[in-house]
Amino acid sequence: MKACRVLLMAALLILSGTQALAQGHEGHGGPPAAEPQAETLAKPPEAPSPEIVHISPQRQQQIGVRYATVAHRRLVKELRAVARVVYNEKALATITSKVGGWIERLYVNTTGEFVKKGQRLLDIYSPELLATQEEYLVALRAKRELARSSYPGVAKSGETLLEAARRRLELWDISQAQIERLERTGKPTKTLSLYSPLDGYVINKEALEGMEVRPGMPLYQIADLSIVWIEGDFYEYEVPFIEIGQQAEVRLPYLPDEVLFGRVSYIYPYLNVETRTVRVRMEFPNPHVRLKPGMYANVNLNVDLGHRLAVPAEALLDTGTKTVAFVDRGQGYLETREVAAGAKAGNYYVVEEGLQAGERVVASANFLIASESKLREALGGAAHAGH
Repeated sequence: MKACRVLLMAALLILSGTQALAQGHEGHGGPPAAEPQAETLAKPPEAPSPEIVHISPQRQQQIGVRYATVAHRRLVKELRAVARVVYNEKALATITSKVGGWIERLYVNTTGEFVKKGQRLLDIYSPELLATQEEYLVALRAKRELARSSYPGVAKSGETLLEAARRRLELWDISQAQIERLERTGKPTKTLSLYSPLDGYVINKEALEGMEVRPGMPLYQIADLSIVWIEGDFYEYEVPFIEIGQQAEVRLPYLPDEVLFGRVSYIYPYLNVETRTVRVRMEFPNPHVRLKPGMYANVNLNVDLGHRLAVPAEALLDTGTKTVAFVDRGQGYLETREVAAGAKAGNYYVVEEGLQAGERVVASANFLIASESKLREALGGAAHAGH
């Protein structure tokens, strides 16, 4: 029994010595066990959602993360297109003759010449016109003779004959003044004069002195350039922002610092299937003829979207399946949140859903993804989790 107590005492002494030795090594011996190094990317302990990730503030500073505040802004959407100056089709005139004959004299003999409305362009010698005038004079004399008849039907036939000859002259654009002069003098003219119907420039000339003329043959084409059209092609997704009467701005390559103003006058009702664009016509005053048909021009249409909740375009990231933003949750925590983005205006997108005014978002989303491989993995995982 005594021997057993001695053995028990010895065991206790050995055990206590071992514990003291272990404590001594713990305080003065080898290096302490290394704590696991904190990862740059970690889930917040209070919110283990895969949409919330962590990047330490120090790391954010190293990679240059920038933030922006979601806020209501006055947004103006700018639509741009390379356009072309064309003739105003409402101010074009083709000069033709309604009678056959030969050009006896040209009064306007060069392309590009400016003519006034009512200015004489050329004289056409027409045997057919000469014969019709003589017929009119015969009908006029017959009417006067038959008017003396005591039979009403005979007098009426004279008036009918004269009226038929008059209508034929009028159909050939013989004016009332010319007909009255023919009645007064009794001498038919052998030529028909053609006049300009508007102020404008001769843009095409086919007439030559001595040339035979047939009815309907184009002799001149005249364009009024005081108002010109500019036509530009806009992408189909831009068309809903364009309206008739909307102000348009144009800049010319040779006058880059000068802005000319016009209005949208027509939106063509069809789409170019190859370019997915719709042509838009704009009318521009052209008092100094700076806008010359055939010129290229840069057109801007500014669309006022009003005050809208907006976020910088750089803050949104298109994953291929959705659009997301990284919302600041404080202390380095970022929430990956899906956003419904509307129209783009300049460097901003309209926020339809997903963000609230006053929230801070990462303003360099693509740069952040490029810098943080773990964030790419987390974003990819979240995207796959959604399917």
